Amino acid sequence: MATRHNTAAPPVKEGGAAPGRPPAEATEAEKRHRARLSRRWQRDIRWSPYAFVSPFFLLFLAFGLFPLIYTGWASLHQVEMTAPTDMTWVGLRNYTRIFDDDFFWNAAKNTLTIGIISTVPQLLMAMGLAHILNYRLRASTFYRVAMLAPYATSIAAASLVFVLLFGRDYGMINWALHFVGIDAVDWQNDKWPSQIAVSSIIIWRWTGYNALIYLAAMQAIPSDLYESAALDGANRWQQFFHVTLPSLRPTILFTVVVSTIGASQVFGEPLLFDANKGASGGAEHQFQTLGLYLYEQGWVNQHLGRASAIAWTMFLILIVVGIVNYVISRRLRASS
Repeated sequence: MATRHNTAAPPVKEGGAAPGRPPAEATEAEKRHRARLSRRWQRDIRWSPYAFVSPFFLLFLAFGLFPLIYTGWASLHQVEMTAPTDMTWVGLRNYTRIFDDDFFWNAAKNTLTIGIISTVPQLLMAMGLAHILNYRLRASTFYRVAMLAPYATSIAAASLVFVLLFGRDYGMINWALHFVGIDAVDWQNDKWPSQIAVSSIIIWRWTGYNALIYLAAMQAIPSDLYESAALDGANRWQQFFHVTLPSLRPTILFTVVVSTIGASQVFGEPLLFDANKGASGGAEHQFQTLGLYLYEQGWVNQHLGRASAIAWTMFLILIVVGIVNYVISRRLRASS
């Protein structure tokens, strides 16, 4: 007869879990491994941001800071493009020769006049377009994208089109002027017409860009200000002059400074507008800018030392513009 053997199961604690072995203390090797991981994690947290931004600084050092310093060093020497490694120390003679050069002052005056003719209408038109786009319009996204189309267009393509428009014999501008009784204008050889034509290219390319900057600033203005002005009886023009413009003062100052810097570096438009396709800015240098003058001295006349001095002179002018911007912005902040 078979006998039945009952085997008692081990007691189970509350919660249904069997009693396990207590965790063993970490060995010395594991402690050292955890310490290494902790130090590695801390180093990663500390130095990873610098590693992420290092490519920019490396490229800036290679293509920004080093050329700037080397250009300053070359401006103190007589260097020719035919032998760029043969440098003769001349001190500040390149700078004194520049300031005694009538072509430099002519280029500086042309740069100033073209900058004024192009910047003032450009910013006024950009402000007006931004004010229109700030209201609810149908297909507003399409108009905003269309504003950037000229900015995205190649300088060469835009300049060549404007050369055809401002042609003396078969240009569309003279064709339109003929219908209002105005004789044909020699846009490429007369001083002021040529500067107006070059400025029109700059206006066409940059108006939409500045309009979008103004539009973004306008949309950041609190609507409560407009509602308060409307309750006080202000119409849209009064709201624009007493609410919009005061709120846009920092943005207006920014666009003025950026446009001034861009105007001092105008190069492609007058170069391609010249009928002779040279760097002289017309037969009588009537629209030669500082950028063209630099190019003419360095790559046409092959005087790299003198061209370096011109580049550093332009750089110092931009520093002065930046200082003026800083002083004006501080006064605006203090007054507000």
